Amino acid sequence: MTENTQQQPATTPELPTQYAPAEVEGTLYERWVGRGYFEADAKSDKTPYTVVIPPPNVTGSLHMGHAFEHTLIDALTRRKRMQGYETLWQPGMDHAGIATQNVVERELAKEGKSRHDLGREAFVERVWQWKAESGGQIQGQMRRLGEGVAWSRDRFTMDEGLSRAVQTVFKKMYDEGLIYRAERIINWCPRCLTAISDIEVDYQDDDGELVSLKYGDGDETVVVATTRAETMLGDTAVAVHPDDERYAHLIGKRITLPLTDRTIPVVADTHVDPEFGTGAVKVTPAHDPNDFAIGQRHGLESIEVLDERGIITVHGPFEGLDRFEARSAIVAALRADGRIVAEKRPYTHSVGHCSRCRTTLEPRVSLQWWVKVEPLAKAAGDAVRDGKVAIHPADMTQRYYDWVDNMHDWCISRQLWWGHRIPIWHGPNGEMVAVGPDEQPPAGEGWEQDPDVLDTWFSSGLWPFSTLGWPEQTPDLEKFYSTDVLVTGYDLMFFWVARMMMFGLYTMDGEPPFRTVAFHGMVRDEFGKKMSKSAGNTVNPLDWMDTYGSDAVRFTLARGANPGTDVPIGEDWVQASRNFANKIWNATRFALMNGANVEGDLPPVEQQSAADRWILSRLNKTVAEVDAYYDDYQFAKLSDALYHFAWDEVFDWYVELSKTTYFAGGEQAKVSARVLGEVLDVTLRLLHPVTPFVTEALWTTLTGRESVVIADWPADSGFRDDAAEREIELVQRVVTEVRRFRSDQGLQPGQKVPARLGLTGTTLAPHEAAIRQLLRLQPEGDAFHATATLPVAGATVALDLSGAIDVPAERKRLAKDLAAAEKEKAQAEAKLGNDAFLAKAPDQVVDKIRTRLASAEADITRISAQLESLPSL
Repeated sequence: MTENTQQQPATTPELPTQYAPAEVEGTLYERWVGRGYFEADAKSDKTPYTVVIPPPNVTGSLHMGHAFEHTLIDALTRRKRMQGYETLWQPGMDHAGIATQNVVERELAKEGKSRHDLGREAFVERVWQWKAESGGQIQGQMRRLGEGVAWSRDRFTMDEGLSRAVQTVFKKMYDEGLIYRAERIINWCPRCLTAISDIEVDYQDDDGELVSLKYGDGDETVVVATTRAETMLGDTAVAVHPDDERYAHLIGKRITLPLTDRTIPVVADTHVDPEFGTGAVKVTPAHDPNDFAIGQRHGLESIEVLDERGIITVHGPFEGLDRFEARSAIVAALRADGRIVAEKRPYTHSVGHCSRCRTTLEPRVSLQWWVKVEPLAKAAGDAVRDGKVAIHPADMTQRYYDWVDNMHDWCISRQLWWGHRIPIWHGPNGEMVAVGPDEQPPAGEGWEQDPDVLDTWFSSGLWPFSTLGWPEQTPDLEKFYSTDVLVTGYDLMFFWVARMMMFGLYTMDGEPPFRTVAFHGMVRDEFGKKMSKSAGNTVNPLDWMDTYGSDAVRFTLARGANPGTDVPIGEDWVQASRNFANKIWNATRFALMNGANVEGDLPPVEQQSAADRWILSRLNKTVAEVDAYYDDYQFAKLSDALYHFAWDEVFDWYVELSKTTYFAGGEQAKVSARVLGEVLDVTLRLLHPVTPFVTEALWTTLTGRESVVIADWPADSGFRDDAAEREIELVQRVVTEVRRFRSDQGLQPGQKVPARLGLTGTTLAPHEAAIRQLLRLQPEGDAFHATATLPVAGATVALDLSGAIDVPAERKRLAKDLAAAEKEKAQAEAKLGNDAFLAKAPDQVVDKIRTRLASAEADITRISAQLESLPSL
């Protein structure tokens, strides 16, 4: 084990009888922050370890997903800090363009105003005011969770320094032709009035209608089907597959478009599936991404029939109608004109919605700014293929490749006022100039800055280096870039991870933004369902922290964190974690009351009991096991290993085995007290990264030292004693078997029973006092009469139950249970012996009956043994 060099105070406080999280957590956290434990020094000669926080939205509050992810990062960074690394956990928040603008616009609406009433500058000032007054509440909640972030380095994506980084990257990419402006089809939100990227579209099944329409007349008739009848006003072709013989005579001809005075061509395109529907599709290039591509291939006109708010713009009886009103009106007009062939409603189909406001999105041709991603995405893929960046778990790697290898150009402009305004100035004659942070924009009449702002993910894609001072070559950047690991949800692989990979490799001379990406899953409710407000199954982690303490919430989340898989969580599990924290508290308090200490070196091995050597051997194995799990990001396994070692081996076995030694006093009691102090010292340090508060309170009391936050991480000393482990395992077998027998006989756990132990000649002999203590076994006495003898682990345990149980009543109870088991067995055997039943029954039903048969047979064996062990009447 490592030796801690912190100074001990003159006195050591005593532990209260009960652990009260609410009374200690806030005080401990502020003490940690005040003493600067979480800060990082670029001048340090220690090896750096850097993690950036996935910046939560300034509009947000701590939800269970945040608590989960932050717990995992905090555990990693706390361990690395204890291991002696110069550890930086970089905090900060994202300005969250659309979300924040929506919040402030709703506030304005309460005053009967819109952003246009204020104007751009005043509105942006209003958003900054809102941020100062209401934004960032999540920071206080992060403190509640105990997050060891470097608060002095807190950053915001709209800070002056980060804005400087955004301008610098934009200009560099624009000048190199990686950013361009073009008219393309995009996802448009008629509510937010802005473009939405593909990965910000939430698809859900909506009930709509499928209408089949007849275009053309006579022999030149084609039937097409659509769920968006209102867009037919903008159709500029009908497309069929070139090999579809049904329409071969129409290809190249023009047919009548209903409700208009136009004719449109029939074009042949391999995109059309001849097996789907009628094999013919309407083509509306201005309002459908697939149609836009067809239109590009065939040089079709693009007619926009919906404006930015989803209002019909073409002249005629439908002009001015909302898109959904127009849909009904156009279907009615087509029906009156005899153009409706079939109608199906409701027709459930997948529809894209704005991830921010839930409005149904509208594909729309629009002039936007784009990033040419091909060279950037290739570099992002190669960084993983070449081993510069590892993805964990490994089975997520192919998913990453599937995205970056097939990435489309990225629309980075948003029609908002809140955000990083695009640093392009437009001249009076169509000139465009990108302006860097140290440059003056063009002067003269007619020059104006582009009105759009950048997609939020543009600035957050720079996060790993912009937060360290880039574009300046700062000591922080030199010390802490690249970051060591990114811990994030697999749902952000496309939103954020790929963006950071592209920007980091492009900007930082091929150095990736992180060396490992550790993906975790989503937090779900106890039934495995996605948490959502609409489902009513969301949980505020602060409520559970108030009730059970932050450590209980953290430990529950970490114990469920298997890499890349979703995490179900229920209140019962948090209660169990609270019980674990109480167990740690009570056991440490008992140990301190019985002299457990960390004074001086461990006593020599030859002075230690078998139980001492066993627990020290198991302790070192646990240290090695936990280290291996940490290095593999196996939070669930390391938490489970610590839980079972602490509760089962330290508290339930070693402490209990040592009680007889403590009660006897003498030199051996002093040896065991020192060993117990060592075990608790190391165990608390191992537990600290996941459960920081209770371990801080206990460790400082046990050791008298300053803080476990800056204690040394335990090291495996290499000590192993397999013989002692085998010896104590035999003791555990004896105690476990006899406890099971006592329970089967209906004895209460504390009920004392006379017993004769046949341990002579076995390694169990030295443990007789401990075995008797653990099993509540009295000396046999003169009137001892063995009514049951149990052979176990090479020894015998003879019990006198004559005065402990009502033998006739127990025989009657067991006989009843035996009859029930035999009946169950007979019924199961009858069904399994029925060939007709087996031929018809599903496999799972047959398997269930086989399980019932095996269980009944086991019950018969167990109950028969219990009956045989009872004293004769």
